[in-house]
Amino acid sequence: MKSNLLILTLLISLSAYSDEEFPAGTGTTSDLSVQAFSHPLSGVRGEDRRDFTLGNSFFQTSWVASPASTPLRDGLGPTYNAVSCTACHFKDGRGRGLPDEDGKTDISLLFRLRVKNIEGTLDPHPQYGGQFNPIGIENVSGEGQSFVKYETIKGEFADGEKFELIKPRYSFVNLSFGRLGDNVIISPRVGPQMIGLGLLENINEADIYSQEDENDKDSDGISGRANRVYSLVKQSIVLGRFGWKAGKSSLLEQNAAAFNGDIGITSYLFPEEDCPLVQIDCKANKTPDDISSHLLKKVTTYTQLLAVPMRRKMNSPKVLRGKELFNEMSCVKCHTPSYTTGDTSRFIVLNHQQIYPYTDLLLHDMGDELADSQGDDKNEEEATVREWRTPPLWGVGMFQIVNGHTRYMHDGRARNLAEAILWHGGEGQKARERFIKLSVADRESVVEFLKSL
Repeated sequence: MKSNLLILTLLISLSAYSDEEFPAGTGTTSDLSVQAFSHPLSGVRGEDRRDFTLGNSFFQTSWVASPASTPLRDGLGPTYNAVSCTACHFKDGRGRGLPDEDGKTDISLLFRLRVKNIEGTLDPHPQYGGQFNPIGIENVSGEGQSFVKYETIKGEFADGEKFELIKPRYSFVNLSFGRLGDNVIISPRVGPQMIGLGLLENINEADIYSQEDENDKDSDGISGRANRVYSLVKQSIVLGRFGWKAGKSSLLEQNAAAFNGDIGITSYLFPEEDCPLVQIDCKANKTPDDISSHLLKKVTTYTQLLAVPMRRKMNSPKVLRGKELFNEMSCVKCHTPSYTTGDTSRFIVLNHQQIYPYTDLLLHDMGDELADSQGDDKNEEEATVREWRTPPLWGVGMFQIVNGHTRYMHDGRARNLAEAILWHGGEGQKARERFIKLSVADRESVVEFLKSL
């Protein structure tokens, strides 16, 4: 760790941002290049800017594993999915989730694992833990390999134009500790974009809770509800905001959990690596306190202060028509356009900001096709296998520029924004049906509106 700090001191001196590089206003950046997701909010100054840069350096650091007897051991693993945060959030953007030519899945796509116990609740897998980690450090076996094949699903718009969707089918081979079993619930997750997270964290809880309609009292077919989760920091049940199922309440806990689950980096919040009893070599190579609370907080500062790219072509007739249709299709029932942030953040630039993330941060039943498995089992705090948090839409039009792809949904199955709409089921079914009934020109307008966000 000391060696890393020496390197980071040099990195800071070389990579510090100058205030003149950013436009007026605190929430957005005007840079629409490949670096569009990687700027701090323009109002960040002084020590906060230095902390942002330090956190950025650790976000990009490739962790390594030295022998357990080495005092400066970094602590990678013992098993892991990636060696750095940026491996799954390249340039602070979205993971691809695309397989290679042999069908092996990309490291930016991870798999949560759960099995039903005799009481009927879900537990981590007894042999593979809560997350499938395909790689191991020296002398530790990785858990196996994951592959995907796609099933083609054909459909047709109301005007007769045909479309095809691709549904992923995952398989796991070369497993080190036996079969996964028939009762395993596999939940694929791709790394999302990192922009605007501090602003989402500072939305007033009351504004999120006010959108709940768990019993669909207004009979519109949409019954969003908050995921109430246990906070390790507050030692109580609180509102969940982060992750594909809103399983974490704060960026500090989300980051600590990602370090632990994805890279095998322990912290004061998650002091144990995921080494089930049968993984003897994994247990023999565990290390405590791989990242200090001080540095974990710097990484969290970085994730809190990332800016959002400015909207593009927002006044073009096609985009304005798409916005009108987006409202008419009732997409805004889940993708709430705007909020004014609260006043509780220690960062002034996050307080009292008018933001446009297009999310309610609530859980919604998205139907059988997107479910992790059949049934209504809870597999992440209060979130069931059928429920997903409404993802923010800001930045979705920039994925091609920043990350070189246009893959959407929680597992990257949608190859473009139109397909993402067509995958909506459950509470999103009516919006999907309305999209199918649109003319070609109107469908294009909806997509252009989304690209402008």
